[in-house]
Amino acid sequence: MEKVDTLLVGGVVLPMNEAMDRFDNGAVAVRGDSIVAVGPAETLRQRYEADEVVDCTGQIVLPGLVNAHTHMPMSLLRAMADDLRLDVWLLGYMMPTEREFVTPEFCRLGTLLSCAEMIRGGTTLFADMYYYEADVAAATAEAGMRGVCGQTVMKFPAPDAESYEESLAYTRRFIEEWKGHPLIVPSVAPHAPYTCTDEILQACADLAIEYDVPLQIHILETRQEAEDSWAEFEKKVVERVADLGVFRAKTLAAHCVHVDADQIRILREHNVAVAHNPTSNLKLASGIAPIKEMLERGVKLSVGTDGAASNNDLDMFEEMRLAALLVKGATYDPVVLPAKEALLMATRWGAEALSLGDIAGSLEPGKRADLIVVDRSPLHNAPHFERNPDSIYSQLVYATHASDVQHVMVNGRWLMRDRVLLTLDEDALRAAATDYARRIDAFLEAREGNVLNKLVAIGGLHQEESFEIQVKARAGDTSPLEALTAHPAVEIVKHNHYRQYDTYFLFDDEEMGRVRYREDDFIDENGQPVNVRTRLTYTTPTKEREFDEAVLLSRSRFIAPADRPLRFYREYFQARSECEIHKDRLRWHILYKGVLFYVNYDRMMQPEMGERYIEIKARTWSKTDAEFKAALANEILSDVLAIPAEDRVKTEYVDLCGSAD
Repeated sequence: MEKVDTLLVGGVVLPMNEAMDRFDNGAVAVRGDSIVAVGPAETLRQRYEADEVVDCTGQIVLPGLVNAHTHMPMSLLRAMADDLRLDVWLLGYMMPTEREFVTPEFCRLGTLLSCAEMIRGGTTLFADMYYYEADVAAATAEAGMRGVCGQTVMKFPAPDAESYEESLAYTRRFIEEWKGHPLIVPSVAPHAPYTCTDEILQACADLAIEYDVPLQIHILETRQEAEDSWAEFEKKVVERVADLGVFRAKTLAAHCVHVDADQIRILREHNVAVAHNPTSNLKLASGIAPIKEMLERGVKLSVGTDGAASNNDLDMFEEMRLAALLVKGATYDPVVLPAKEALLMATRWGAEALSLGDIAGSLEPGKRADLIVVDRSPLHNAPHFERNPDSIYSQLVYATHASDVQHVMVNGRWLMRDRVLLTLDEDALRAAATDYARRIDAFLEAREGNVLNKLVAIGGLHQEESFEIQVKARAGDTSPLEALTAHPAVEIVKHNHYRQYDTYFLFDDEEMGRVRYREDDFIDENGQPVNVRTRLTYTTPTKEREFDEAVLLSRSRFIAPADRPLRFYREYFQARSECEIHKDRLRWHILYKGVLFYVNYDRMMQPEMGERYIEIKARTWSKTDAEFKAALANEILSDVLAIPAEDRVKTEYVDLCGSAD
């Protein structure tokens, strides 16, 4: 007889293979990290002998479940902030907390906590997208799970990188370190089209293709994303991403809640896999994904929980059940996405979506031994009808609980036997997580009344470029127009004239930042206001770095519409003091050596300062690009406008007016 390490016998074996075989008294033979044979128990017992024989009578043996989209470390943020609008939840709670607490140790602990929960619920493979992904990978390997670990890249400063260039460099090192690992597949994860520039999306795709690794991205989680994409690019989101060549990589797109028929067609044509996240999409009121249309058009579908901060659990049995039920209710079609297909989404289809269908997702000879054993005997799963062979899929999807999982094996190694975790100390994990919760609670309590939180609560807040180059200088009474138009390296793109009425709200604690209420009156050629715009701008405390006497303002800028009267904001923010600044501004949008800059020529109206100022500004998400633009800004000041160095001013108007005293 042929020797194997483990033989699971008895019970129902559901391989979830292409033939959708079923062995009512089945068996699985495992040697090393792989499956050797699957079939009737009697046949395998005659052919194989094993050191370990596991009796699975009264149980179901099936492939481990695949969680196609999650954020593993966010289990440490579970239930931290619930029942909030998405912008309030993300900008007011998640991002500030992550900036404060996310470290390699945070990611390691959160991943281990998530692994423990997933193993208990029968998940053996997941796709993650987060920060410090090398530490996520290390913790996953320690727990013994299989993971596609995606390093997040986006235009905003992140907990593990000041700029997207740093994120890309980290991702490259991460891929080189982990590629070829038996459990970990490194991945590139541009966060979303709305948090990435065209350059970032293309760079991520190039990196994924260079190393032949998957690319993960959030797409169309919200309706607002669709509207913003059309307003900014005059393209639908999926169309834009496809045109940038992102789908050349092996792409897994999470959510896809607001894709229309044209975008579904593009996803199918580019073989993009979709990770459906029903619980998270409902909890954050993002909507219901058009799963029926995707199924009909042949899109590769999978299912995920999303992070524990927006679900709030990592229970794939619950997720399968909701996926099957939700589409029925949304389409008034009770036969769409039957239980068998819901289970496929969480097994074989899920592994294929993660580009791991060759080694995972089904129980077949040659594939890795990633399997679970589920108890059929609990009261909530009784009785069992055998007339219809598909009834067993209904039992698994509609009635089975995560707590029914008895044993879990990954890569031929037991991770749980008889509901006992073998690779993790859950008591220690629970204690460490409790300590983090206390610290995060204290942090959030200290931030109550925080200015940014108040802005978020108003609504409509969005973040602008992280890096702003600004060079300011005293100027004479002559407009810079003549010098700008005469210089061969300058192209005038646009010219505006407007008056600005600014009210700055200043606070006792300078670390709270500043809020500016601005009314922009656009002035026509007759000197009359023709359009008025009001908005709020929030800036965090400035961290200045100088490049050849230009200033790199490394700070976050948040913009929100000011749709309430100034009186409201005075009462709402309760600032220590206010500063009023009025100015008449001529602005030119110019291309200098092909790079866009804004040149402002300002006459101070209040307070009356007796001087005029010239400002040269440029914005970018890129730290490297900021340094490049700083040098060009100085050239404009010195070579184009011929303003001497002694006339340069390195402070902002609110400080020039002495209002910060």
